[in-house]
Amino acid sequence: MHADPISVAPMMDWTDRHCRYFLRLFSPRVRLYTEMIVAQAILRGDRARLLGFDPSEHPVALQLGGSDPAMLAEAATIGASIGYDEINLNVGCPSDRVQSATFGACLMARPRLVGDCVRAMRAAVAVPVTVKCRIGIDENDDWEFLRTFVANIADAGCRTVIVHARKAMLKGLSPKQNREVPPLDYARAWRVKREFPELNVIVNGGLRTVPQVTEQLAEVDGVMLGREAYHNPLLLPALHLAVHDDGLAMPTPESIVHAMQKYAERQVAAGTPLRSISRHMLGLFNGRAGARAWRRALSEGVSRDGATPALFTAALRAASPFQ
Repeated sequence: MHADPISVAPMMDWTDRHCRYFLRLFSPRVRLYTEMIVAQAILRGDRARLLGFDPSEHPVALQLGGSDPAMLAEAATIGASIGYDEINLNVGCPSDRVQSATFGACLMARPRLVGDCVRAMRAAVAVPVTVKCRIGIDENDDWEFLRTFVANIADAGCRTVIVHARKAMLKGLSPKQNREVPPLDYARAWRVKREFPELNVIVNGGLRTVPQVTEQLAEVDGVMLGREAYHNPLLLPALHLAVHDDGLAMPTPESIVHAMQKYAERQVAAGTPLRSISRHMLGLFNGRAGARAWRRALSEGVSRDGATPALFTAALRAASPFQ
């Protein structure tokens, strides 16, 4: 079972290690996911660059893309040996590039193969192996299609399924449109929990507020947030308090900026471009006074020659001129 019912979705080009470090500062328990990393890249590429993470990111899950059971098992072994707390298989991404490589959402049409992938990974690692999927693909979007898929991964030993409550349209829609155009059907995800009560069922898609999340938690085991958590990270401590009621102190912008400046000093000294870190911090003041001034100071400052992590403190002063 997931240690926490709240998680932040794997998002390509967004949830890299710097983003995850930043988001961890807002909630001590939320589960974080890597971007989808293709298994073949892990086997042949720069593993330190692809898989490195800070210990503070725990609990952190590695999301893999692929459809070859042996290759996925080897990549999962590497991920688990590095210290990831979970290995997740992407069966939800609808992009053309992913489809051409026969993984992502198109794999929902091959539930037995997905089951074989899960079995191979489970045999290779001791950490949980989970699956993230859609409620359907193209015209295959009835309950029977989803039930068959879930039954196959459950038979393979998967105990957690993350359901993006939209079907994927594999032709004619971009990945962005696939996050917005197909209608949400939370009831379909709730039915997975009702008919597979032994599974840990996490719902993903379109959730932006504390009341929306608490409504889901009455029906399923957990909620995965995507872009809202990225653009409005202060939602994460609000959710933590709503779920746990443990008196967590809401982080202040000052504490976040101070921690990120120290982190950036270490990272920049190791060769990381400052922009690779600052780009994830633009939502710090989202919905609060100073948001525009913060974004401007950060964006313009990082573009100047010689910008250093001290930029973060300067941008904070611009956003909070009377503090």
